[in-house]
Amino acid sequence: MRTILLFVVGVIAIYLITTPTTATPVDISDPDIQGLGRWAVAEHVKKANDGIKFSSVVSGDQNRGPLLGRYYDLIIDALDSGGKDHKYKAKVYMRDWADKRTLLDFEPAN
Repeated sequence: MRTILLFVVGVIAIYLITTPTTATPVDISDPDIQGLGRWAVAEHVKKANDGIKFSSVVSGDQNRGPLLGRYYDLIIDALDSGGKDHKYKAKVYMRDWADKRTLLDFEPAN
């Protein structure tokens, strides 16, 4: 019985890891998406201390992670420390089973 259970768990794990995810656009009018963008800028500023100020999320995609989570690729409009408007790319991972966010990447958008 234990061998069968381990086999089933292994098959499920392989399926979850190898199943491709499809990106779906996010609704930028959703306050939760705007809040996620604001949070991403705040997390970046904590590390870089560069004075960027959030304006809005202008576009983005959501992907299902291999396990219970979602990846967000956001394009964020923000002001630099000199007040100039710039676009930034942020990649955020959110776990479904816990209200935990991780900023994976934050860089200027080309």
